[in-house]
Amino acid sequence: MSQPALLAHDLVRVLGGRRVLDGVCLTASPGHRIGLIGENGVGKSTLLRVLAGVDEPDAGGVTRPGDLGFLHQEMPFDAGSSIAAVLNEALREAREDLAELDRLGEGLARVPEDDPGHQELLDAYGRRLEQAQDRESWDADRRAALVLDGLGLGTFGHDSTLGSLSGGQRGRLALAALLVRRPSALLLDEPTNHLDDDAAAFLEEQIRGLPGAVVVASHDRAFLDAVCTDLIDLDPAVDGPVRFGGNYSAYLSEKRAERERWERRYAEEQQELEELRHSAGVTAHQVAPDRGRSDNEKMGYGHRAGRVQSQVSRRVRNATRRLEELERAQVAEPPRPLRFTAGELAARAEEDSRPLVSLGDVRVPGRLTLDSLELSATDRLLVTGGNGAGKSTLLAVLAGDLPARGEVHRRRGLTVGLLTQDTVFDRPERTVRDTYELSLGAARAEKVPLASLGLTHEADLDRPVGQLSVGQRRRLALALLVARPPQLLLLDEPTNHLSPRLCDELEAALGSGPGAIVVASHDRWLRRRWQGRELRLKPGAGRKEDTTRV
Repeated sequence: MSQPALLAHDLVRVLGGRRVLDGVCLTASPGHRIGLIGENGVGKSTLLRVLAGVDEPDAGGVTRPGDLGFLHQEMPFDAGSSIAAVLNEALREAREDLAELDRLGEGLARVPEDDPGHQELLDAYGRRLEQAQDRESWDADRRAALVLDGLGLGTFGHDSTLGSLSGGQRGRLALAALLVRRPSALLLDEPTNHLDDDAAAFLEEQIRGLPGAVVVASHDRAFLDAVCTDLIDLDPAVDGPVRFGGNYSAYLSEKRAERERWERRYAEEQQELEELRHSAGVTAHQVAPDRGRSDNEKMGYGHRAGRVQSQVSRRVRNATRRLEELERAQVAEPPRPLRFTAGELAARAEEDSRPLVSLGDVRVPGRLTLDSLELSATDRLLVTGGNGAGKSTLLAVLAGDLPARGEVHRRRGLTVGLLTQDTVFDRPERTVRDTYELSLGAARAEKVPLASLGLTHEADLDRPVGQLSVGQRRRLALALLVARPPQLLLLDEPTNHLSPRLCDELEAALGSGPGAIVVASHDRWLRRRWQGRELRLKPGAGRKEDTTRV
Protein backbone atom coordinates (compact mmCIF):
# COMPACT_ATOMS: atom_id res chain seq x y z
CA MET A 1 0.00 0.00 0.00
CA SER A 2 1.55 3.25 -1.09
CA GLN A 3 1.73 5.90 1.61
CA PRO A 4 -0.49 8.96 0.92
CA ALA A 5 1.02 12.41 0.42
CA LEU A 6 0.26 15.49 2.50
CA LEU A 7 -0.85 18.36 0.25
CA ALA A 8 -1.54 22.03 0.98
CA HIS A 9 -2.44 24.69 -1.55
CA ASP A 10 -2.67 28.50 -1.30
CA LEU A 11 -2.90 28.58 2.50
CA VAL A 12 -3.75 31.92 4.06
CA ARG A 13 -3.89 32.42 7.82
CA VAL A 14 -4.49 35.79 9.45
CA LEU A 15 -3.70 36.26 13.14
CA GLY A 16 -4.09 39.56 14.95
CA GLY A 17 -4.71 41.36 11.68
CA ARG A 18 -1.42 40.09 10.21
CA ARG A 19 -1.09 37.57 7.37
CA VAL A 20 1.10 34.93 8.96
CA LEU A 21 0.64 32.59 5.99
CA ASP A 22 0.07 34.12 2.58
CA GLY A 23 -0.54 31.66 -0.24
CA VAL A 24 1.70 28.87 1.08
CA CYS A 25 1.74 25.64 -0.95
CA LEU A 26 3.37 22.40 0.17
CA THR A 27 3.67 18.84 -1.10
CA ALA A 28 5.06 16.31 1.36
CA SER A 29 5.43 12.99 -0.45
CA PRO A 30 6.17 9.68 1.29
CA GLY A 31 9.83 9.37 2.18
CA HIS A 32 10.40 13.13 2.16
CA ARG A 33 11.37 14.82 5.42
CA ILE A 34 10.78 18.55 5.14
CA GLY A 35 12.28 21.05 7.57
CA LEU A 36 10.62 24.44 8.10
CA ILE A 37 13.16 27.26 8.40
CA GLY A 38 12.69 30.92 9.28
CA GLU A 39 12.66 33.56 11.96
CA ASN A 40 10.33 33.07 14.89
CA GLY A 41 6.94 34.47 14.03
CA VAL A 42 7.08 33.78 10.29
CA GLY A 43 4.51 31.01 10.65
CA LYS A 44 6.27 27.65 11.16
CA SER A 45 4.06 26.55 14.07
CA THR A 46 1.00 28.13 12.44
CA LEU A 47 1.64 26.14 9.26
CA LEU A 48 1.98 22.90 11.23
CA ARG A 49 -1.29 23.56 13.07
CA VAL A 50 -3.11 24.24 9.79
CA LEU A 51 -1.60 21.12 8.20
CA ALA A 52 -2.71 19.10 11.22
CA GLY A 53 -6.25 20.45 11.09
CA VAL A 54 -5.98 21.99 14.57
CA ASP A 55 -6.49 25.44 13.00
CA GLU A 56 -8.55 26.19 9.92
CA PRO A 57 -6.99 28.34 7.18
CA ASP A 58 -8.69 31.59 6.17
CA ALA A 59 -8.22 30.48 2.57
CA GLY A 60 -6.77 27.47 0.78
CA GLY A 61 -7.03 23.83 1.73
CA VAL A 62 -5.19 20.75 2.98
CA THR A 63 -5.43 17.11 1.89
CA ARG A 64 -4.08 14.93 4.68
CA PRO A 65 -3.92 11.20 5.50
CA GLY A 66 -6.49 9.99 7.98
CA ASP A 67 -3.86 8.77 10.45
CA LEU A 68 -1.71 11.92 10.52
CA GLY A 69 0.24 12.48 13.74
CA PHE A 70 1.00 15.88 15.29
CA LEU A 71 3.43 16.26 18.20
CA HIS A 72 1.91 19.37 19.76
CA GLN A 73 -1.62 18.08 19.65
CA GLU A 74 -2.85 17.63 23.21
CA MET A 75 -2.87 14.00 24.27
CA PRO A 76 -6.40 12.94 25.24
CA PHE A 77 -5.30 12.04 28.77
CA ASP A 78 -5.55 13.85 32.08
CA ALA A 79 -2.88 14.10 34.77
CA GLY A 80 -4.20 10.97 36.48
CA SER A 81 -3.74 8.76 33.41
CA SER A 82 -0.87 6.32 33.32
CA ILE A 83 1.95 5.75 30.86
CA ALA A 84 0.31 2.38 30.13
CA ALA A 85 -2.86 4.16 28.98
CA VAL A 86 -0.87 6.34 26.58
CA LEU A 87 0.96 3.31 25.19
CA ASN A 88 -2.25 1.30 24.81
CA GLU A 89 -3.73 4.11 22.72
CA ALA A 90 -0.53 4.30 20.62
CA LEU A 91 -0.68 0.53 20.06
CA ARG A 92 -4.42 0.45 19.38
CA GLU A 93 -4.17 0.73 15.57
CA ALA A 94 -1.52 -2.00 15.34
CA ARG A 95 -3.57 -4.32 17.55
CA GLU A 96 -6.67 -3.59 15.45
CA ASP A 97 -4.67 -4.53 12.34
CA LEU A 98 -3.71 -7.89 13.82
CA ALA A 99 -7.20 -8.59 15.16
CA GLU A 100 -8.77 -7.74 11.79
CA LEU A 101 -6.28 -9.96 9.95
CA ASP A 102 -7.24 -12.83 12.27
CA ARG A 103 -10.95 -12.20 11.64
CA LEU A 104 -10.51 -11.97 7.87
CA GLY A 105 -8.30 -15.04 7.85
CA GLU A 106 -10.95 -17.05 9.68
CA GLY A 107 -13.54 -15.79 7.19
CA LEU A 108 -11.40 -16.86 4.25
CA ALA A 109 -11.01 -20.32 5.80
CA ARG A 110 -14.79 -20.70 6.12
CA VAL A 111 -15.88 -19.23 2.74
CA PRO A 112 -15.20 -21.45 -0.33
CA GLU A 113 -13.14 -19.97 -3.13
CA ASP A 114 -16.02 -20.17 -5.57
CA ASP A 115 -18.28 -18.19 -3.23
CA PRO A 116 -18.90 -14.56 -4.41
CA GLY A 117 -17.87 -13.27 -0.98
CA HIS A 118 -14.46 -14.94 -1.06
CA GLN A 119 -12.85 -12.39 -3.40
CA GLU A 120 -14.21 -9.51 -1.34
CA LEU A 121 -12.70 -11.02 1.81
CA LEU A 122 -9.43 -11.63 0.00
CA ASP A 123 -9.23 -8.00 -1.18
CA ALA A 124 -9.95 -6.73 2.32
CA TYR A 125 -7.30 -9.06 3.74
CA GLY A 126 -4.74 -7.78 1.22
CA ARG A 127 -5.44 -4.12 2.03
CA ARG A 128 -5.23 -4.72 5.78
CA LEU A 129 -2.06 -6.79 5.36
CA GLU A 130 -0.32 -3.96 3.48
CA GLN A 131 -1.41 -1.48 6.14
CA ALA A 132 -0.10 -3.73 8.90
CA GLN A 133 3.21 -4.10 7.06
CA ASP A 134 3.56 -0.32 6.70
CA ARG A 135 2.87 0.12 10.40
CA GLU A 136 5.06 -2.88 11.32
CA SER A 137 2.14 -3.96 13.49
CA TRP A 138 3.64 -7.34 14.45
CA ASP A 139 6.62 -5.52 15.95
CA ALA A 140 4.64 -2.78 17.73
CA ASP A 141 5.05 -3.99 21.34
CA ARG A 142 8.80 -4.49 20.96
CA ARG A 143 9.02 -1.11 19.22
CA ALA A 144 7.19 0.55 22.12
CA ALA A 145 9.77 -0.72 24.61
CA LEU A 146 12.62 0.30 22.29
CA VAL A 147 11.23 3.82 21.79
CA LEU A 148 10.70 4.39 25.51
CA ASP A 149 14.29 3.36 26.21
CA GLY A 150 15.62 5.45 23.34
CA LEU A 151 13.86 8.59 24.57
CA GLY A 152 14.99 8.13 28.16
CA LEU A 153 11.67 6.88 29.57
CA GLY A 154 12.50 3.21 29.96
CA THR A 155 13.03 3.43 33.74
CA PHE A 156 9.55 4.79 34.42
CA GLY A 157 6.97 2.24 35.51
CA HIS A 158 4.00 1.93 33.19
CA ASP A 159 1.73 2.71 36.14
CA SER A 160 3.37 6.15 36.57
CA THR A 161 0.87 8.95 36.07
CA LEU A 162 1.33 11.86 33.68
CA GLY A 163 1.01 14.24 36.61
CA SER A 164 4.20 12.76 38.10
CA LEU A 165 6.21 13.58 34.96
CA SER A 166 7.92 16.87 34.17
CA GLY A 167 6.86 18.91 31.16
CA GLY A 168 9.85 17.63 29.20
CA GLN A 169 9.08 14.03 30.11
CA ARG A 170 5.47 14.41 29.01
CA GLY A 171 6.71 15.87 25.73
CA ARG A 172 8.98 12.87 25.20
CA LEU A 173 6.10 10.52 25.99
CA ALA A 174 3.95 12.24 23.36
CA LEU A 175 6.80 11.87 20.87
CA ALA A 176 7.23 8.19 21.82
CA ALA A 177 3.52 7.54 21.22
CA LEU A 178 3.80 8.96 17.69
CA LEU A 179 6.87 6.89 16.87
CA VAL A 180 5.13 3.76 18.13
CA ARG A 181 2.08 4.53 15.95
CA ARG A 182 4.11 5.17 12.75
CA PRO A 183 1.42 7.37 11.12
CA SER A 184 1.35 7.96 7.35
CA ALA A 185 2.39 11.59 7.89
CA LEU A 186 4.09 13.09 10.93
CA LEU A 187 4.20 16.76 11.96
CA LEU A 188 6.78 17.75 14.59
CA ASP A 189 7.23 21.13 16.25
CA GLU A 190 10.63 21.48 17.97
CA PRO A 191 10.92 17.74 18.72
CA THR A 192 14.45 17.88 20.21
CA ASN A 193 13.79 20.59 22.83
CA HIS A 194 13.85 18.18 25.75
CA LEU A 195 16.19 15.52 24.37
CA ASP A 196 19.77 14.79 25.36
CA ASP A 197 22.39 13.70 22.84
CA ASP A 198 21.55 10.00 22.92
CA ALA A 199 17.81 10.62 22.65
CA ALA A 200 18.31 13.12 19.79
CA ALA A 201 20.46 10.61 17.89
CA PHE A 202 17.83 7.91 18.50
CA LEU A 203 15.07 10.21 17.23
CA GLU A 204 17.08 11.01 14.08
CA GLU A 205 17.43 7.30 13.35
CA GLN A 206 13.71 6.69 13.91
CA ILE A 207 12.65 9.62 11.70
CA ARG A 208 14.91 8.50 8.86
CA GLY A 209 13.28 5.06 9.02
CA LEU A 210 9.68 6.25 8.64
CA PRO A 211 8.11 5.41 5.25
CA GLY A 212 5.65 8.33 5.26
CA ALA A 213 6.03 12.10 4.97
CA VAL A 214 7.53 14.15 7.79
CA VAL A 215 7.29 17.92 8.25
CA VAL A 216 9.32 19.36 11.10
CA ALA A 217 9.97 22.82 12.51
CA SER A 218 13.16 22.86 14.53
CA HIS A 219 15.85 25.22 15.76
CA ASP A 220 18.25 22.26 16.10
CA ARG A 221 20.75 22.72 13.30
CA ALA A 222 22.37 19.33 13.86
CA PHE A 223 18.96 17.60 13.75
CA LEU A 224 17.92 19.35 10.53
CA ASP A 225 21.22 18.41 8.96
CA ALA A 226 20.82 14.76 9.97
CA VAL A 227 17.22 14.08 8.89
CA CYS A 228 15.96 16.52 6.24
CA THR A 229 15.69 15.76 2.55
CA ASP A 230 14.18 19.20 1.83
CA LEU A 231 13.84 22.54 3.60
CA ILE A 232 11.25 25.27 3.14
CA ASP A 233 12.33 28.78 4.05
CA LEU A 234 9.38 30.82 5.28
CA ASP A 235 11.38 34.03 5.67
CA PRO A 236 10.43 36.78 3.20
CA ALA A 237 11.86 36.12 -0.26
CA VAL A 238 11.45 37.54 -3.77
CA ASP A 239 8.92 34.91 -4.84
CA GLY A 240 7.57 33.84 -1.45
CA PRO A 241 8.57 30.70 0.52
CA VAL A 242 11.40 28.82 -1.16
CA ARG A 243 11.96 25.05 -1.10
CA PHE A 244 15.53 23.84 -1.05
CA GLY A 245 16.58 20.28 -1.83
CA GLY A 246 19.05 18.70 0.56
CA ASN A 247 19.89 18.97 4.22
CA TYR A 248 20.64 21.98 6.41
CA SER A 249 24.24 22.43 5.27
CA ALA A 250 23.12 22.55 1.64
CA TYR A 251 20.40 25.02 2.59
CA LEU A 252 22.87 27.40 4.26
CA SER A 253 25.02 27.56 1.16
CA GLU A 254 22.08 28.14 -1.17
CA LYS A 255 20.44 30.63 1.20
CA ARG A 256 23.50 32.84 1.20
CA ALA A 257 23.60 32.78 -2.60
CA GLU A 258 19.85 33.47 -2.85
CA ARG A 259 20.09 36.49 -0.53
CA GLU A 260 22.99 37.87 -2.55
CA ARG A 261 21.00 37.48 -5.78
CA TRP A 262 17.99 39.26 -4.25
CA GLU A 263 20.11 42.14 -2.96
CA ARG A 264 21.92 42.45 -6.31
CA ARG A 265 18.64 42.42 -8.28
CA TYR A 266 17.11 45.03 -5.97
CA ALA A 267 20.16 47.30 -6.25
CA GLU A 268 20.21 47.01 -10.06
CA GLU A 269 16.49 47.81 -10.31
CA GLN A 270 16.81 50.80 -7.99
CA GLN A 271 19.66 52.15 -10.09
CA GLU A 272 17.60 51.66 -13.27
CA LEU A 273 14.61 53.37 -11.67
CA GLU A 274 16.76 56.36 -10.75
CA GLU A 275 18.10 56.62 -14.31
CA LEU A 276 14.61 56.30 -15.81
CA ARG A 277 13.22 58.98 -13.52
CA HIS A 278 16.06 61.22 -14.64
CA SER A 279 15.38 60.48 -18.30
CA ALA A 280 11.63 60.97 -17.97
CA GLY A 281 11.86 64.10 -15.85
CA VAL A 282 15.11 65.99 -16.04
CA THR A 283 15.79 65.33 -19.72
CA ALA A 284 12.25 66.35 -20.71
CA HIS A 285 12.61 69.57 -18.76
CA GLN A 286 15.96 70.40 -20.34
CA VAL A 287 14.61 69.96 -23.89
CA ALA A 288 11.21 71.62 -23.37
CA PRO A 289 9.08 72.92 -26.32
CA ASP A 290 9.32 76.56 -25.23
CA ARG A 291 13.04 76.62 -24.59
CA GLY A 292 14.63 79.72 -26.21
CA ARG A 293 16.95 79.44 -29.22
CA SER A 294 20.64 80.08 -28.92
CA ASP A 295 22.35 82.26 -31.56
CA ASN A 296 23.98 79.36 -33.38
CA GLU A 297 20.61 77.52 -33.56
CA LYS A 298 18.67 80.27 -35.36
CA MET A 299 19.74 79.22 -38.88
CA GLY A 300 17.71 76.12 -39.77
CA TYR A 301 16.21 76.02 -36.36
CA GLY A 302 12.78 74.86 -37.29
CA HIS A 303 13.93 71.77 -39.18
CA ARG A 304 16.52 70.66 -36.64
CA ALA A 305 14.39 71.58 -33.63
CA GLY A 306 11.49 69.54 -34.86
CA ARG A 307 13.68 66.50 -35.47
CA VAL A 308 15.45 66.79 -32.09
CA GLN A 309 12.19 67.42 -30.30
CA SER A 310 10.67 64.33 -31.87
CA GLN A 311 13.64 62.16 -30.82
CA VAL A 312 13.63 63.54 -27.29
CA SER A 313 9.87 63.06 -26.97
CA ARG A 314 10.21 59.45 -28.10
CA ARG A 315 12.97 58.81 -25.57
CA VAL A 316 10.92 60.43 -22.82
CA ARG A 317 7.88 58.34 -23.73
CA ASN A 318 9.94 55.14 -23.76
CA ALA A 319 11.55 55.99 -20.45
CA THR A 320 8.18 56.84 -18.91
CA ARG A 321 6.66 53.60 -20.17
CA ARG A 322 9.58 51.53 -18.84
CA LEU A 323 9.47 53.42 -15.55
CA GLU A 324 5.78 52.64 -15.08
CA GLU A 325 6.35 48.96 -15.88
CA LEU A 326 9.30 48.67 -13.51
CA GLU A 327 7.54 50.48 -10.68
CA ARG A 328 4.64 48.03 -10.97
CA ALA A 329 6.80 44.91 -11.11
CA GLN A 330 9.89 45.92 -9.12
CA VAL A 331 11.26 43.44 -6.62
CA ALA A 332 10.62 44.25 -2.97
CA GLU A 333 13.47 45.50 -0.87
CA PRO A 334 15.11 42.62 1.01
CA PRO A 335 13.92 42.91 4.63
CA ARG A 336 16.61 43.78 7.09
CA PRO A 337 17.40 40.56 8.97
CA LEU A 338 17.56 40.58 12.74
CA ARG A 339 21.13 41.16 13.85
CA PHE A 340 21.94 40.67 17.51
CA THR A 341 24.13 43.68 18.33
CA ALA A 342 24.45 43.60 22.11
CA GLY A 343 27.68 45.18 23.26
CA GLU A 344 28.00 43.46 26.63
CA LEU A 345 25.87 40.62 27.91
CA ALA A 346 27.08 40.94 31.47
CA ALA A 347 28.29 43.91 33.52
CA ARG A 348 31.71 44.36 35.09
CA ALA A 349 31.85 43.43 38.77
CA GLU A 350 33.83 45.41 41.33
CA GLU A 351 37.54 44.60 41.51
CA ASP A 352 37.58 41.76 44.00
CA SER A 353 39.45 38.47 44.01
CA ARG A 354 36.63 36.68 45.77
CA PRO A 355 34.25 34.57 43.64
CA LEU A 356 30.88 35.97 42.65
CA VAL A 357 29.17 32.81 43.86
CA SER A 358 30.49 29.75 45.66
CA LEU A 359 28.57 26.56 46.31
CA GLY A 360 29.55 23.78 48.70
CA ASP A 361 27.86 20.43 49.26
CA VAL A 362 24.65 21.72 47.67
CA ARG A 363 21.59 19.49 47.65
CA VAL A 364 18.13 19.97 46.21
CA PRO A 365 16.43 16.67 47.07
CA GLY A 366 15.57 14.66 43.99
CA ARG A 367 16.91 17.33 41.62
CA LEU A 368 20.54 18.31 42.24
CA THR A 369 23.63 17.10 44.06
CA LEU A 370 26.79 19.19 43.70
CA ASP A 371 29.94 19.04 45.82
CA SER A 372 31.41 22.44 44.94
CA LEU A 373 31.40 25.24 42.38
CA GLU A 374 32.98 28.68 42.25
CA LEU A 375 32.26 31.38 39.67
CA SER A 376 34.78 34.15 39.09
CA ALA A 377 33.88 37.67 37.94
CA THR A 378 34.70 36.87 34.29
CA ASP A 379 33.77 33.19 34.15
CA ARG A 380 32.28 31.49 31.10
CA LEU A 381 30.74 28.21 32.22
CA LEU A 382 28.77 25.73 30.12
CA VAL A 383 26.56 23.34 32.12
CA THR A 384 25.72 20.11 30.31
CA GLY A 385 24.26 16.75 31.22
CA GLY A 386 21.31 14.52 30.48
CA ASN A 387 17.71 15.27 31.30
CA GLY A 388 17.18 15.19 35.04
CA ALA A 389 20.82 15.97 35.83
CA GLY A 390 19.81 19.29 37.38
CA LYS A 391 20.97 21.93 34.90
CA SER A 392 17.93 24.19 35.27
CA THR A 393 17.91 23.54 39.03
CA LEU A 394 21.54 24.66 39.30
CA LEU A 395 20.78 27.91 37.46
CA ALA A 396 17.81 28.56 39.75
CA VAL A 397 20.05 28.01 42.81
CA LEU A 398 22.70 30.36 41.41
CA ALA A 399 20.00 32.98 40.77
CA GLY A 400 18.70 32.69 44.34
CA ASP A 401 15.26 31.61 43.08
CA LEU A 402 15.44 28.14 44.62
CA PRO A 403 16.55 27.34 48.20
CA ALA A 404 19.10 24.56 48.57
CA ARG A 405 20.76 22.68 51.38
CA GLY A 406 24.45 23.28 51.83
CA GLU A 407 26.60 26.39 51.51
CA VAL A 408 25.61 29.11 49.05
CA HIS A 409 27.61 32.35 49.20
CA ARG A 410 27.04 35.35 46.91
CA ARG A 411 29.12 38.50 46.76
CA ARG A 412 27.29 41.39 48.42
CA GLY A 413 25.33 43.51 45.95
CA LEU A 414 25.67 40.96 43.15
CA THR A 415 23.23 41.53 40.28
CA VAL A 416 21.91 38.37 38.62
CA GLY A 417 19.77 37.85 35.53
CA LEU A 418 18.15 34.53 34.56
CA LEU A 419 16.68 33.60 31.18
CA THR A 420 14.38 30.68 31.92
CA GLN A 421 13.07 28.15 29.40
CA ASP A 422 9.45 29.21 29.98
CA THR A 423 8.92 32.93 29.36
CA VAL A 424 5.72 34.37 30.83
CA PHE A 425 4.81 38.05 31.11
CA ASP A 426 2.39 39.18 33.81
CA ARG A 427 0.51 41.56 31.50
CA PRO A 428 -0.01 39.79 28.15
CA GLU A 429 -2.21 42.64 26.90
CA ARG A 430 0.67 45.12 27.03
CA THR A 431 2.54 45.82 23.84
CA VAL A 432 6.14 44.83 23.34
CA ARG A 433 7.18 48.49 23.42
CA ASP A 434 5.32 49.23 26.68
CA THR A 435 6.56 46.03 28.34
CA TYR A 436 10.15 46.96 27.51
CA GLU A 437 9.86 50.58 28.67
CA LEU A 438 7.93 49.81 31.87
CA SER A 439 10.30 46.99 32.82
CA LEU A 440 13.46 49.06 32.34
CA GLY A 441 12.21 52.55 33.03
CA ALA A 442 11.92 55.30 30.43
CA ALA A 443 15.51 56.55 30.79
CA ARG A 444 17.13 53.14 30.32
CA ALA A 445 14.77 52.18 27.49
CA GLU A 446 15.67 55.41 25.70
CA LYS A 447 19.39 54.85 26.22
CA VAL A 448 19.17 51.27 24.89
CA PRO A 449 16.31 51.21 22.33
CA LEU A 450 14.79 47.78 21.88
CA ALA A 451 15.11 47.99 18.09
CA SER A 452 18.87 48.58 18.43
CA LEU A 453 19.42 45.10 19.91
CA GLY A 454 18.30 43.29 16.76
CA LEU A 455 16.06 40.89 18.68
CA THR A 456 12.63 42.29 17.73
CA HIS A 457 11.22 43.38 14.41
CA GLU A 458 9.94 46.95 14.18
CA ALA A 459 6.53 45.63 13.11
CA ASP A 460 6.20 43.70 16.40
CA LEU A 461 6.82 46.60 18.78
CA ASP A 462 3.13 47.50 19.09
CA ARG A 463 1.81 43.92 19.29
CA PRO A 464 0.57 42.60 22.66
CA VAL A 465 3.13 40.24 24.15
CA GLY A 466 0.36 37.65 24.53
CA GLN A 467 0.19 37.41 20.73
CA LEU A 468 3.91 36.69 20.33
CA SER A 469 5.27 33.26 19.55
CA VAL A 470 7.31 31.41 22.17
CA GLY A 471 10.51 32.43 20.41
CA GLN A 472 9.49 36.09 20.17
CA ARG A 473 8.75 36.18 23.90
CA ARG A 474 12.12 34.63 24.69
CA ARG A 475 13.87 37.22 22.52
CA LEU A 476 12.07 39.98 24.41
CA ALA A 477 13.11 38.44 27.73
CA LEU A 478 16.71 38.26 26.50
CA ALA A 479 16.51 41.90 25.37
CA LEU A 480 15.43 42.96 28.87
CA LEU A 481 18.48 41.24 30.34
CA VAL A 482 20.88 42.62 27.76
CA ALA A 483 19.57 46.19 28.08
CA ARG A 484 20.58 46.23 31.75
CA PRO A 485 23.39 43.67 31.95
CA PRO A 486 23.76 41.90 35.31
CA GLN A 487 27.12 40.93 36.76
CA LEU A 488 26.09 37.27 36.51
CA LEU A 489 24.01 36.21 33.50
CA LEU A 490 22.35 32.78 33.58
CA LEU A 491 20.96 31.40 30.32
CA ASP A 492 18.85 28.23 30.31
CA GLU A 493 18.79 26.70 26.81
CA PRO A 494 19.26 30.15 25.21
CA THR A 495 19.20 28.90 21.61
CA ASN A 496 15.78 27.24 21.94
CA HIS A 497 13.34 28.94 19.56
CA LEU A 498 15.99 31.25 18.08
CA SER A 499 16.71 31.31 14.37
CA PRO A 500 20.04 29.75 13.34
CA ARG A 501 21.55 33.15 12.52
CA LEU A 502 20.60 34.62 15.91
CA CYS A 503 22.02 31.51 17.57
CA ASP A 504 25.35 32.11 15.85
CA GLU A 505 25.37 35.78 16.85
CA LEU A 506 24.41 35.04 20.46
CA GLU A 507 27.15 32.41 20.67
CA ALA A 508 29.69 34.94 19.38
CA ALA A 509 28.53 37.51 21.95
CA LEU A 510 28.99 35.05 24.81
CA GLY A 511 32.73 35.00 24.30
CA SER A 512 33.51 38.67 24.84
CA GLY A 513 32.89 41.44 27.34
CA PRO A 514 33.04 41.62 31.13
CA GLY A 515 30.94 39.81 33.69
CA ALA A 516 30.23 36.13 34.27
CA ILE A 517 27.97 34.00 32.08
CA VAL A 518 26.64 30.51 32.81
CA VAL A 519 24.86 28.64 30.02
CA ALA A 520 22.90 25.41 30.38
CA SER A 521 22.41 23.85 26.98
CA HIS A 522 21.69 20.69 25.01
CA ASP A 523 22.60 22.48 21.76
CA ARG A 524 25.18 20.27 20.10
CA TRP A 525 26.33 23.05 17.79
CA LEU A 526 26.93 25.47 20.66
CA ARG A 527 28.72 22.87 22.74
CA ARG A 528 31.12 21.98 19.93
CA ARG A 529 32.24 25.62 19.73
CA TRP A 530 32.38 26.43 23.44
CA GLN A 531 35.72 27.89 24.54
CA GLY A 532 35.28 28.24 28.31
CA ARG A 533 34.86 25.85 31.21
CA GLU A 534 32.37 23.01 31.04
CA LEU A 535 30.56 21.45 33.98
CA ARG A 536 28.91 18.14 33.18
CA LEU A 537 26.30 17.05 35.70
CA LYS A 538 25.48 13.40 36.15
CA PRO A 539 21.97 12.47 37.34
CA GLY A 540 21.86 11.27 40.92
CA ALA A 541 25.61 10.63 41.19
CA GLY A 542 26.62 13.93 42.78
CA ARG A 543 29.68 13.97 40.56
CA LYS A 544 30.84 16.47 38.01
CA GLU A 545 33.45 16.86 35.31
CA ASP A 546 34.97 20.35 35.12
CA THR A 547 37.08 20.99 32.03
CA THR A 548 38.45 24.00 30.21
CA ARG A 549 38.56 24.13 26.41
CA VAL A 550 41.04 26.23 24.52
